Amino acid sequence: MQKPIKTLLFSLLIFSITLFSCSSKNNKNNDLLVFRYNEHKNISSLDPAFSKDLADIWATHQLFNGLVQMDDQLNVMPCIAKNWVVTDSAKTYSFTLRKDVYFHKHYLFGKDSTRTVNASDFEYSFNRLKDEKLASPGSWVLKKVESYAALNDSTFQIKLKQPFPAFLGLLTMKYCSVVPKEIVEHYGSDFRSNPIGTGPFKFKRWEENVKLVFRRNNNYFETDEKGEQLPYLEAIAITFLPDKQSEFLQFAQGNIDFVSGLDASYKDEILTAEGKLRELYADDVNMIRGPYLNTEYLAFFMETEVEEIQALKLRQAINLGFDRTKMITYLRNGIGIPATGGFIPKGLPGFDDTIGFTYQPEKAKQLVLEFKSETGIQKPEVTLTTTSNYLSFCEFIQREIQKIGINVNVDVIPASSLKDAKANGQLDFFRASWIADYPDAENYLSLYYSKNFAPNGPNYTHYSSSEFDKMYEASYLEINPEARAELYTKMDALIINRAPIVPMFYDEVVRFTRKEVKDLGINATNLLELKKVKKTE
Repeated sequence: MQKPIKTLLFSLLIFSITLFSCSSKNNKNNDLLVFRYNEHKNISSLDPAFSKDLADIWATHQLFNGLVQMDDQLNVMPCIAKNWVVTDSAKTYSFTLRKDVYFHKHYLFGKDSTRTVNASDFEYSFNRLKDEKLASPGSWVLKKVESYAALNDSTFQIKLKQPFPAFLGLLTMKYCSVVPKEIVEHYGSDFRSNPIGTGPFKFKRWEENVKLVFRRNNNYFETDEKGEQLPYLEAIAITFLPDKQSEFLQFAQGNIDFVSGLDASYKDEILTAEGKLRELYADDVNMIRGPYLNTEYLAFFMETEVEEIQALKLRQAINLGFDRTKMITYLRNGIGIPATGGFIPKGLPGFDDTIGFTYQPEKAKQLVLEFKSETGIQKPEVTLTTTSNYLSFCEFIQREIQKIGINVNVDVIPASSLKDAKANGQLDFFRASWIADYPDAENYLSLYYSKNFAPNGPNYTHYSSSEFDKMYEASYLEINPEARAELYTKMDALIINRAPIVPMFYDEVVRFTRKEVKDLGINATNLLELKKVKKTE
């Protein structure tokens, strides 16, 4: 009999349910071999060339491998490439491939129904990313690549246009996974639902919007520290309940093994205001949390004609005028790190929590008074544009900022409208977030490089500084990691001094698992790694 979870959730949602019923011994043993989770955002494709959203990345990560991979500490590690050499002033990368990596079995491979991966498979896979007809959202990954080629079956070489220290991190993205030419060309666009990779699990069945099932890949090449073949699980089962409330109820009933993130529908039920797991859940649930490479912030459009936003003193006053710790405590039950540093989030080299703004309401009031005196504007006013998901944060800031003498109007628009408007410079003051594409602070600082002005790049604020640009370009040539991190911190401090943004908080990954789940782990990219997961009684 499964262990009951003690819960007050939704008064068991109108139902009178026995949370965990008895089952046969065989069913119990089978259950321990299957990892079950829900994907409320759905999955659009199992083709790694289209793994843009986290839901797709989680799924394709179980099915595909690339040259390299990342561990939980964000270190780049060997994968299909067993080693590599960097030459030519850090512009040429030569990868030596393992010879024991096999694609998942498929009748198109012929007699043995599989074959080994070779360097020409990576050449083909990279060509797909660059194919304009395919229109992969991952084509940008190869933007700094001059050329690549299979030198022989076991050597794949990549040449860059210029040194780029973060390049190996880019190669860990699912876009760079290896796929087999004969299978892809057989299915065409239907490869999205007929994936063949090399990963620890293989595709079994997909009823779109209902259920997705992967099975153990018995030919997988990786082993654990004791030499035991991975993965340990027999299968992964993914459901598609459309909302987080239903998802959490399934977790409470024991029908899924973990939930990720903290949703308003259950945050107060499971966590205290300080972000601790409530005692009611201690016997049945584990909570794992850690830094997430995501900065939540407000942004100013620096080329606006609105005088209040043009004024550095008012931008600084807004930064000083609200209590980030209080906001995190009351609106996120303590999940998140108050952003008293720069734009670079905690968890990346270059982060410094001393360079940003702290809560100083009296200083903020003084800056507003100085602005009024200098401009003659006695009732400064700004409009903050957001989406409904972040309305509570913006209303909290609205109330706090009005106390220091600035009137804030909050405008709520659909997410798609906000995305288009900020890209085209149509919003003066707006909420935004930046989740790392790859684990290097350069990814964050690229938002303030003057050659990246939106809509042709990610510089939505149109911040421009020749001093910043020089340091940004110098960071590409700096091979020493510590020296590069120092450059990153200096650039971040420069941004904060000019205040084109209002950092709110650095996000955290938070995961809730059943006690039976072991070794799920956590990482700052929120990647779901299941090859070493076990379930015990």
